[in-house]
Amino acid sequence: MKQIRVLIGKAGLDGHDRGALVIAQALRDHGMEVIYTGLRQSPDQIAQAAVQEDVDVVGLSSLSGAHRSLFPKVVEALQARNAKDIPVIGGGVIPAEDIPFLEEKGIKKIFTSGASTDDLASYIKRLVGASTAPPKKIAHIGIAVRQIKESLPFYQDILGLDVEKIEEVESEQVRVAFLRIGETRIELLEPMNEQSAIHRFIEKKGEGVHHLAFEVDDLEERLSEYRSKGVPLLNETPVTGAENSQIAFVHPKAASRVLIELCQHQESEVE
Repeated sequence: MKQIRVLIGKAGLDGHDRGALVIAQALRDHGMEVIYTGLRQSPDQIAQAAVQEDVDVVGLSSLSGAHRSLFPKVVEALQARNAKDIPVIGGGVIPAEDIPFLEEKGIKKIFTSGASTDDLASYIKRLVGASTAPPKKIAHIGIAVRQIKESLPFYQDILGLDVEKIEEVESEQVRVAFLRIGETRIELLEPMNEQSAIHRFIEKKGEGVHHLAFEVDDLEERLSEYRSKGVPLLNETPVTGAENSQIAFVHPKAASRVLIELCQHQESEVE
């Protein structure tokens, strides 16, 4: 895979670059090539360097309070050089109320002083397509029930939802009923026996929301990335779920005690 090239620029009269140098080193530690243009650069100089160095991303740092003027000027200077495809991100001492203005002016994302360099590196990788994209949508909300037939009347007769299908998932020892609502679904989960994880969930917590499921592309690649980032997983590799989909669960401690399911459906089944 091509090494990501990032230009770090300090526009204007800002004479402090300790933060910029820390960021530059952190991005290098993440395997990126970093070009630092130094202090007191004009927007035109930064844009020219970005084009000459053929960078993938421009990162701007500002501590002087001139970000509302300087950041948009860098975007304009790139556009003037037919380089509007180079995304610009920013960081430093930037009030939250200025972020919508900067994004409207073409800055892809602003990282405030509390953001970690790991978050910055992960965002850059996603931005240039070197990391997995965000989930496509919420595929369904899983709700644990003792018996589907006892729960369906509320969803059908009161909410007016239609049952799409009911099937058994042997790998999870669960019977499921899907009810569509907009672009997502409600998935009712009934344990098939006492060995089912859903049975244990109900015995411990009672009926209720069990998990959120996100639709993703290339589940195996995503799991590999999560493993490399130390994300705790309940499934190291995909297993077969409902509708012959491939699924995997992320440990609840990774998401504030919420069980997350990742699912990849057959291409023809994804709407």
